[in-house]
Amino acid sequence: MSTIRGFVGTYTREESKGIYTFKLDTEKKTLSQPEVAAEAGNPTYLAVSRDNRHLYSVIRKGRAGGVAAWRIEDGRLKKSGEQLSEGAAPCYVAVDPDNRYVLSGNYHRGTADLYPVDSGTGIASPVDTDYHQGSSANPDRQEGPHVHFADFTPGQPYIVTIDLGTDQLTTYQIDGQRLKVLSLLDFPAGTGPRHIAFHPQAPVAYVVSELSNELFTLDFRAATGEFSISQAVGTLPADYGGQSSGAAVKISPDGRFVYVSNRGHNSIAVFQTEADSGKVTPAGYVSAGGSWPRDIEIDPSGHFLIAANQYSGNVVLFERDVESGRLTETGSVIQVPEAVCVKFLYES
Repeated sequence: MSTIRGFVGTYTREESKGIYTFKLDTEKKTLSQPEVAAEAGNPTYLAVSRDNRHLYSVIRKGRAGGVAAWRIEDGRLKKSGEQLSEGAAPCYVAVDPDNRYVLSGNYHRGTADLYPVDSGTGIASPVDTDYHQGSSANPDRQEGPHVHFADFTPGQPYIVTIDLGTDQLTTYQIDGQRLKVLSLLDFPAGTGPRHIAFHPQAPVAYVVSELSNELFTLDFRAATGEFSISQAVGTLPADYGGQSSGAAVKISPDGRFVYVSNRGHNSIAVFQTEADSGKVTPAGYVSAGGSWPRDIEIDPSGHFLIAANQYSGNVVLFERDVESGRLTETGSVIQVPEAVCVKFLYES
């Protein structure tokens, strides 16, 4: 496949119209000029169904927020349904591999919401909501629960949420369309965990923290859904003294390299994983090519990485050396205002 379609979720506080689409040409190593795929309010995070038929987005409409379902038609998006409720919109959305459920995580409400997939509209009314409780050490950012991630574990019957406000990871199981809590993992107070990425082969996962700028290696017991911390390393150079916030964490398809975006330092940190333990070793940094890299994404071929820089409003294409993990700018950059999230269609 030489051409792969991608989508960019954005904030719409200034110039952005909503969700944008582009194509990655893996032979020419270029990104096509972006086009508006759908107009929507603050569609910051996106998820694509495994059959490439639906894209799900966070959405804001007036004083209500929720999740919208879009049919993917030749790169354009046609809204098929939405679920809204009064109050703040979620910050994360996911759809399970079997296309049975949609899940959202709400930072401001501190909730995880479970929606059945509807064959007609794409999304039905929520069947369960879990309300997180608690706080942590940072009085400005952790005065209450802030769910920043909610997704399905790959190949396992679990859901995982990451709560920046309570410094906790929660594992759930769907029990009769209800979110049943199986286990909790506490991170060190004040770290502010944000996102998680799972190793494609080993029982290991990686969590980036927003407040402490660390990458945590977790051992994952698939039989029980429990996690434990085995390692913590900084995501910034030792001599950097400025402000920065950890953002996205992604892992290469072969599990050999982990990538973390640093907002403020405006870099992408590269880590190499150990084959036996899954622990990581820092392997360098590269400029994100813009300001405030809120998200990064590896394309389906595994040979490219894209950085979405929110403040500079650009999306930057890097070529990825599959042997060394090294990232090299291709020179292909497109302008997408208030870029937040990048997702590709799955390989057919």
